[in-house]
Amino acid sequence: MAVTRQTLPDNGEYNSTRRKKTTSKMKKLRNHPKSNQQENSLKTVNNEPDLCSQTDMEFKREIVKILKELREDRNSNADTLRKELENIRRSQEKLEHSFAEMQTELRTVKTRMNNAEEQISDMEDRIMEITQSGQQTENRIKKLESNIRDLWDNIKQANLRIIGIPEGVEKDKGMENIVEEIIAGNFPNLKDTRFKIQEAQRAPNKLNPNRPTPRHIIIKMAKVSDKERILKAAREKQNVTYKGTPIRISADISTETLQARREWQEIFKVLKEKICNLEYSTQQEYQLK
Repeated sequence: MAVTRQTLPDNGEYNSTRRKKTTSKMKKLRNHPKSNQQENSLKTVNNEPDLCSQTDMEFKREIVKILKELREDRNSNADTLRKELENIRRSQEKLEHSFAEMQTELRTVKTRMNNAEEQISDMEDRIMEITQSGQQTENRIKKLESNIRDLWDNIKQANLRIIGIPEGVEKDKGMENIVEEIIAGNFPNLKDTRFKIQEAQRAPNKLNPNRPTPRHIIIKMAKVSDKERILKAAREKQNVTYKGTPIRISADISTETLQARREWQEIFKVLKEKICNLEYSTQQEYQLK
């Protein structure tokens, strides 16, 4: 059997081949993406010495130098990364602190809003109570006013009010004589009736010089029936006078009662018109039949 001999490269060729492989690896290392950030601190490939032409000692020195630069760049980048991480951590802590403060403020605002809602609800309840109480008070006041008006009307139930008598005529004749003259001159059928007058006076008591019309005369009769007979006679005659001066005789009632009667008078007027129209329509239908 024949034995093939393998020729081993001599020492010079071996070192040259080793250098070429190392140079190729160094170039690949420098061209790697992770080492691109370190290119500014290393020499460019074009400016590097030819490693293939260097001796073993120079080659080893160059490799040690390159490794040293790589280690320094790595340490520098590590320091930069640590600083950036520290800044990020501090920023995160600030954000967390701000977020915690915002949560605290939100809780405070929510608490205030709840308190405000409770206060508003209490105020609304209070307003409702005050409104109801005010309504009840108003109703009581109206009821009291109505009672007072009824009481005052009862007190004035026997009173007559004479409007239009000139001022001062009662000084010479007296109020009773004036009433007798009015009855005798306007109501002959009541001339012989003896009416008893309890009190007679002008209203209001104090004379106002700027008042364009004379004050009214209030006559308080002893009997309500006497007042009613005089009022009935005045309504029948319609035109009542005193020495040629037109006067008016009416019942002495409160202003509120008078206003209420006027309102009812309008209602009665409308009802009367409707009743008349209904009667007329009924008569027309009856005639057509």
